[in-house]
Amino acid sequence: MSGHSKWATTKHKKAAVDAKRGKLFAKLIKNVEVAARTGGGDPDGNPTLYDAMQKARKNSVPVDNIERARKRGGGEEAGGADWQTLMYEGYGPNGVAVLVECLTDNKNRAAGEVRTAMTRNGGSMADAGSVSYMFSRRGVLIVPKNGLTEDDVLGAVLEAGAEEVNDLGESFEVLCEPTDLVEVRKAVQAAEIEYDSSELSFLASVNVPLDVEGARKVFKLIDALEDCDDVQNVYANFDASDEVMAELDA
Repeated sequence: MSGHSKWATTKHKKAAVDAKRGKLFAKLIKNVEVAARTGGGDPDGNPTLYDAMQKARKNSVPVDNIERARKRGGGEEAGGADWQTLMYEGYGPNGVAVLVECLTDNKNRAAGEVRTAMTRNGGSMADAGSVSYMFSRRGVLIVPKNGLTEDDVLGAVLEAGAEEVNDLGESFEVLCEPTDLVEVRKAVQAAEIEYDSSELSFLASVNVPLDVEGARKVFKLIDALEDCDDVQNVYANFDASDEVMAELDA
């Protein structure tokens, strides 16, 4: 299983009991505002906004907060910030490649936060392009099992453009081309299958295997990066076995 899948599963478990829920809320709200600004404030005509709002709801962000963010982004209310998306590249412990996606209104602050988190946790910054070539943009949809089999999910999404379905333990991960994500999500909805999230992500083509100590160091770096206000997403090309993950959980 890819590092993306392992970390996605870990993060999903953490989210329910995350002590930093306020920061998670802020990041999800930011996604809604930017999606509305980029593609318009109508979720029915803006799939990116629809998915951002759904993800915020799934993570218990108050409906009023979501609606205000949508209106700010769509221009119905004043007060929206001038957010810009930035991508930083680097290396973590054990040579793990790291992509850091930021959404910020202050480029200098974002760069400083990322650099500090990297250097204090065994990582180093890298030049643009030196890491990103190892990752590809993919559509990712997470479906909780709830009694479903892999064949159930595959049957619902195959004709919509899904390329593979992976078993993450408590959920399934559906992968597709970015341009097919909306159709795959609609196919899941048409089949009346519940889903946790539908979003674009970066998946690594080559993964670095980690032992327990290496995984602990990499997770510490990822936690530090995700604790930065301007960081929206962190992607890394590690591979930690089920045994390693179980030992970390213990």
